[in-house]
Amino acid sequence: MEKILKKLRNDKDYYGSYGRCFLSNSDISSLLNNPIEFRKVVPDNKNFLFGRYFHQLILEPDKAFDWEFVDASSRTTKLYKETIAMREVDVMLLEKEKELAQQLKETMLRNFDFAMPIYKTGNKFEEPAVKKIKGVMWKGKADIVTDNCVIDIKSTADISRFKFSARTYNYDSQAYLYQELFGKPLEFYVICKESKVLGKFRPTPEFLERGEYKVERAVEMYNKYFADGSIENIEQFYINEDL
Repeated sequence: MEKILKKLRNDKDYYGSYGRCFLSNSDISSLLNNPIEFRKVVPDNKNFLFGRYFHQLILEPDKAFDWEFVDASSRTTKLYKETIAMREVDVMLLEKEKELAQQLKETMLRNFDFAMPIYKTGNKFEEPAVKKIKGVMWKGKADIVTDNCVIDIKSTADISRFKFSARTYNYDSQAYLYQELFGKPLEFYVICKESKVLGKFRPTPEFLERGEYKVERAVEMYNKYFADGSIENIEQFYINEDL
């Protein structure tokens, strides 16, 4: 097991072909909503890049120095289009998005009571775990593992609606999976990109039950179409529901 975890600590292995031996929470959406798209490569988008950069500022600041940014007013400018074409990438962060991420980090760290659990001595950052759940092997990589919980850092456009977006973005299934993987409850540490308001959100039993139900449905779909020995052809998939 330790050899597996050591390999999964490397992002290239975690997100690459080796990591695809396991299911993860990021697979939930396609398995439940459009299994035809399961495991298809999705191009980076600005929100994903922003989240990754913000996480590195908080958890792995040395890696944040490796990023490149475009000093353009928007992604419709000639400078931006020429830059991504020259770099041969689909999307890059703008300089003003870099500044926003740094402001969010500073806001979070200025609130001592909020930030203290993140940097407590003994915490582990970017910690992977694997476990058989519902008969299938799953993986996860925790932002922060503390003595008594797992902390996941999120940025959001509207923190007043986080309870609703948490369901939309499958944070309920993430909370269930991570509690199973790490043996500790998951807490979301959230900052609003607009207002800079901070929040801590703890999953309720009902939230975890919804997450478990999503995982059960995802496993059912995976076993039906993608697992070794599956007998159904994904090309024959269609939605069959009552209205």
